[in-house]
Amino acid sequence: MSQLTASKILARLLPHLRVAAAYASHVQSQIRQQPEKGGGLFTSVLTDADLSVQTFVEVLLLGYFPQVRFYGEEHAKSFNTRYFSSIEFGEPGDYLVTLDPIDGTRYYADGHRSYQIILNVLSGDVVEASLIIQPALHRYCYGLRGQGAYWGALEQSLDQCQPLAMAPKSQRIYLGGGAGHFGARVAAPYEPYDIYQVYSSTVPMPSMASLLDGAYAGAILGRAQVLDGVAIAFLAQEAGWIVTAHDGSPPPPLASCADYQLPGLLIAPTAAVHRDLLAIVAGGEQP
Repeated sequence: MSQLTASKILARLLPHLRVAAAYASHVQSQIRQQPEKGGGLFTSVLTDADLSVQTFVEVLLLGYFPQVRFYGEEHAKSFNTRYFSSIEFGEPGDYLVTLDPIDGTRYYADGHRSYQIILNVLSGDVVEASLIIQPALHRYCYGLRGQGAYWGALEQSLDQCQPLAMAPKSQRIYLGGGAGHFGARVAAPYEPYDIYQVYSSTVPMPSMASLLDGAYAGAILGRAQVLDGVAIAFLAQEAGWIVTAHDGSPPPPLASCADYQLPGLLIAPTAAVHRDLLAIVAGGEQP
């Protein structure tokens, strides 16, 4: 048997994830919400689609790659968590697949197009691959460690995708993961964009994943969930952007994070913007 790699996992799962994307798109207008999980505006909502997509991917992994570890956002509600060897980080080569079955569930439940299915393949302390599918936009983005990031239409194969070019189209700085307090320190030419402050259930607006479209000039994250924020940061880095901790150092190893989240990250397209983000966060941390 040939050695298992992150790219082989993505290639095997992609055709099935197209089906999951079609399902999520089809049922969105009829979707039933589950009892809320508690937490904030974007962490409390849960729908049938979250549970269904996760169950679908769990079945695929247990059928195709029963040796991998798996951590899904809804692992506590899953019937399949017990059948995986672990939900924890493993040693290098002992893959942990993570899944956010509907990232942006609040957007999804409110009928917006800004939602995605996010899958990561982790090995030890590093991200080996990330895949973001945007069903409503009929496209996906993926990256492999050290090999770049790529965009493609949903029907295209991995090798048909084109390099991801993230050219900022605005001066907005995305503030997420508890970074809203930095907004007062964001000065011209930049504009703070705190989704908790501007979100509307009726007006379409960009999410963090819109960073990949060039919706922001950069991002400050108070914390980065492995399930989603780390994936978006990884793809940005593979596309040539700068990703660091708030002090400018490399992000800490994934396995050192608590509750599957890293502390604050800065994501910038250039060294000049990165310096500006460093200046914004300097001395601006919450007490």
